[in-house]
Amino acid sequence: MRIKPNLLRGAAVGFTTALLASAGLALAQADPATDGSVAISVEIAETTEPGYLALSLAGSTVALTETTSADPTQRQFSGVLPAVTVTDTRSEADISASAAWYVVGQVGAFADGANTIAADQLGWTPALADGYDDADGLVAPGDPVGTALDDPAGAGLASSQLLFSTGDSALALASGQTQWSANAGLVLRTADTVTAGDYAATLTLSLFE
Repeated sequence: MRIKPNLLRGAAVGFTTALLASAGLALAQADPATDGSVAISVEIAETTEPGYLALSLAGSTVALTETTSADPTQRQFSGVLPAVTVTDTRSEADISASAAWYVVGQVGAFADGANTIAADQLGWTPALADGYDDADGLVAPGDPVGTALDDPAGAGLASSQLLFSTGDSALALASGQTQWSANAGLVLRTADTVTAGDYAATLTLSLFE
């Protein structure tokens, strides 16, 4: 049977259209992604805190009590300064050449209302505290300081006086210690005619380098 050319052309067109329709369906099913993700990581190293040089006190009050005076014209009151500790956590490389720390103390006048006792009537005898050696001689207490009643030319603790010190901060650290502590025996001397009362004063301790 002879097929008319027009029918063949129609069949070919129809088949081609069907293929295109199927391809369009396949494209619709494979939509491009609209979301994505990225993993982020970071390595954070531990920080190293800088070292420090600091002073601390084992207590904030001292009560002086009366003790026997060798001079019958005087009254004497004694006590012990709470331990004063210097802590140094620096590295030797962080310390300036020939740097040396030291602790000094100075007191104001004792007062009870309008009645006062001069600051120069308080003295002390410094000493390294128990359990702390002298770092091979590199840390040492200050000299004893008498009162103005012991020596009329003396200033007692009315002026800044050395409690303890090191001759070289870096060498003190090289000894293997990072803490040193000192205290002091305190003595207040007054005339035997001193007015009775509850006297108070402030002793200021300072660390320098």
